[in-house]
Amino acid sequence: MKTQFRFCPRCAQPLVDEHRGDAWRRVCTQDACGYIHWNNPTPVVAAIVEHEGEVILAHNRSWPAHWYGLITGFLERDESPESGVLREVEEELALRGEIRDFVGHYTFPAMNQLIIAYHVIAEGVIHLNEELDDYKRIPPARLKPWPAATGEAVADWLRRQGITPAGWSSTGRAAL
Repeated sequence: MKTQFRFCPRCAQPLVDEHRGDAWRRVCTQDACGYIHWNNPTPVVAAIVEHEGEVILAHNRSWPAHWYGLITGFLERDESPESGVLREVEEELALRGEIRDFVGHYTFPAMNQLIIAYHVIAEGVIHLNEELDDYKRIPPARLKPWPAATGEAVADWLRRQGITPAGWSSTGRAAL
């Protein structure tokens, strides 16, 4: 098990790995404390942003040069996924958006995230925030999904638009 921390956030006693709830968990050694780190996935919203008939893919400053992706962000406390995805579109692209439809939810095990994806129609002039340094405009018919959570959302969305994504199987998964 890959550990994130060694000490209990409640009582500062050491944590150990124990089998709990059908999986290995970080557990406090102090019986009276009872802390268990369940390592639940983090909810993330993703937007397939359609702007002037094209899909916007953005490049995060910390990513390799060739990586572009959907507009994504962490869901904040007391925020609905719908509000969160519109907030992210406005924060990252400075666009006003309207949710066209819910695309789906997708697991992203590499980051322990649950991706909640929406199709958003956006208006305005694109201005990137400090997280992003570039973007691409892609006609939906030329959009190519990638084999990860947000890529699966793109493939599902394309199918709903009547576009068969190249390289994807009939089950909806990337044919690697």
